Amino acid sequence: MKRALVVDDEPLIRHQVAEALKNYGFDEILEAENGQQAVDLAVAKKPMLIVMDLVMPVLDGISAAEKISKAAPTPMVLLTGTVDSESIERARLAGVMNYLVKPFRAEQLMPVIDLAIHQFMELSGLRDEVGKLRETLEARKIIEKAKGVLINQGMSEPEAYRKMQKIAMSKRKSLREIAEAILLMEA
Repeated sequence: MKRALVVDDEPLIRHQVAEALKNYGFDEILEAENGQQAVDLAVAKKPMLIVMDLVMPVLDGISAAEKISKAAPTPMVLLTGTVDSESIERARLAGVMNYLVKPFRAEQLMPVIDLAIHQFMELSGLRDEVGKLRETLEARKIIEKAKGVLINQGMSEPEAYRKMQKIAMSKRKSLREIAEAILLMEA
């Protein structure tokens, strides 16, 4: 189910955006009238997209975007009547993917939504890749330390590595787990 969240304190704007999103192919449109409701709905319902006003009661759009980015990362588009560089920078840092100036036409919303969703997917993919690379690097460091322990016990580097590989295969454990065990025994 393609679910979107529209957040604006003006019901007419919420309706305009909701209609555009339905035409775009979203099945379920959630609505909120302030930033705190946006945060609560985003965390509870995990929409695929959030289109949110900048200036709202209770919690403004950028503050809500910051909270949503931390709790339930989602592609977000910010609607605003004003454009100033400070707000744009705050929005970028809060995780907003795109910005649309009011008043707008429904056809202007579509490319903004497309870009926001694609940028979010690309960024998410890069974050996942960086996380995997960090894990690999950390494992490599631990394996090298364990190899050093075995080398200090009189083995050559290839012998130490091969011994760790054999133990890992026989115990059905990862090389990292074996390296961690070697380091624990040495401590």
